[in-house]
Amino acid sequence: MNRALTLDDLVLAGIALAAGLTLAFMSRTLLRWLAKHAKRTRWSGDDVIVDALRSVVPWAAIAGGAAAATAVLPLTGAVQHHINEVLQVWVIAVVTFSAARVVAGLVRSVTQSRSGVAGSATIFVNITRVLVLAIGFLVVLQTLGISIAPLLTALGVGGLAVALALQDTLANLFAGIHILASKTVQPGDYIRLSSGEEGYVVDINWRQTTVRQLSNNLVVIPNGQLAKANMTNYTRPEQELTVLVQVGVGYDSDLEHVERVTAEVVTEVMREVTGAVPDHEPAIRFHTFGDSRIGFTVILGVGEFSDQYRIKHEFIKRLHRRYRAEGIHIPAPTRTVALQQGSVTIPQQRSGEDAVSGVTGAE
Repeated sequence: MNRALTLDDLVLAGIALAAGLTLAFMSRTLLRWLAKHAKRTRWSGDDVIVDALRSVVPWAAIAGGAAAATAVLPLTGAVQHHINEVLQVWVIAVVTFSAARVVAGLVRSVTQSRSGVAGSATIFVNITRVLVLAIGFLVVLQTLGISIAPLLTALGVGGLAVALALQDTLANLFAGIHILASKTVQPGDYIRLSSGEEGYVVDINWRQTTVRQLSNNLVVIPNGQLAKANMTNYTRPEQELTVLVQVGVGYDSDLEHVERVTAEVVTEVMREVTGAVPDHEPAIRFHTFGDSRIGFTVILGVGEFSDQYRIKHEFIKRLHRRYRAEGIHIPAPTRTVALQQGSVTIPQQRSGEDAVSGVTGAE
């Protein structure tokens, strides 16, 4: 100390600390009010920024009050220097963590808005968070007077060794970045691989892609394997798609009447069933003279892949009920079987898919 500590010094230090605490409380109250208004906007980025400021500004105000308190106290130069370094590291750490939260939140907001889904691609979020934290760590070292040049050199040499040891992990990392950057697959898409796995993409992180099946089970696929697989994406280029339903009517049916009735049922289903496309144009295409029926295809419009099961269910029920009311016959498959008894062959008609020819021996 250059001089003795007096009561006035303690009073001034206390006033400085109280001012810092008061400013922190007032700023936190103000930012809480701003957060309520930010939630009313459509853009989610302002929510992230205000939330980060709520953690930065109060701690910065407290650090400023502590710095002012130490400035009025009769401390030696060395003690003053160490206290200032601690306060600087404190502020840098708070700003770094808050900046990492802001950047990660903005990246998550951008990925969600561009993919149009609820899921998030955490690979970009994690990469940006790690980069911001690494920059903050280097700034802290520089503030403490530690040279970062040797550290960067060591990281360069060590990074080469780590890259050789983690080839598979890095391959999955870059495969995931390539998948997201090329927009081949985005969280929320419904995909089916050539190996048979299918479902909604929940998340793509630095190593693997998580797919949720319709049975609500999760399938974990390495990014490298996903990048190499033959894949069908049922969400791109458009989420809406068409499904085909095969129908058959008897040869004695009036095909114009059948087409008109079927189109009315399609229109009814498209307007009333959840997940259907209301403005879908009914499409009926006759295509086959079968053994016992005239076959045709009905094309239905669905909003997304999983909606097709509910729409097919309702369409088949309503079409069957309407055909019965209109007197339109849907024939069952039939076969002619020959039953041989003694030396007499008796032809018979049998219906059903499982009917087979049979021969009985003479008694």
